[in-house]
Amino acid sequence: MTPGTNEPGASVRKLVPWLALATVVVVLDQVSKAAILALLAPGERMPVIPFFDLVLAFNTGAAFSFLADASGWQRGFFIAIAIGATGLILHLLRRHANDRLFCAGLGFVLGGAIGNLWDRVTLGHVVDFLLVYADGHYFPAFNVADSAITIGAGLLIWDGLRSRKR
Repeated sequence: MTPGTNEPGASVRKLVPWLALATVVVVLDQVSKAAILALLAPGERMPVIPFFDLVLAFNTGAAFSFLADASGWQRGFFIAIAIGATGLILHLLRRHANDRLFCAGLGFVLGGAIGNLWDRVTLGHVVDFLLVYADGHYFPAFNVADSAITIGAGLLIWDGLRSRKR
């Protein structure tokens, strides 16, 4: 229970917005991946604007395809990391349920982690489909879950910087 609160379930209710945010991220991530899987063949690109394409890519590694060319052990490793991160995030959400910016950051990271975890468990790889490039330089393909993790990390950094000023 939250300190100073005698009402049963009060601490759980404080988590609802952050778990709802994570759920929205997971749903958007999985719906967008399903649409791309139905629309494109592996490696196929669909230009959208001069610096952005849709592409169907499978990533067995982590961010920026880190360890993608490893022998297969990385799947279990990244699943374990995602499960551990999920547990840690849930713990932090319970402890800091009233810190809105911090919890919003955690909610985005949680949703992204679960979205990519789902891919790893069910498909054996993560589906990436957003490709940004300029002047022959390409940013590695990414997805909605990756974007949510990046937004969440940015919010956590912002929260940390704000806390230092206080």
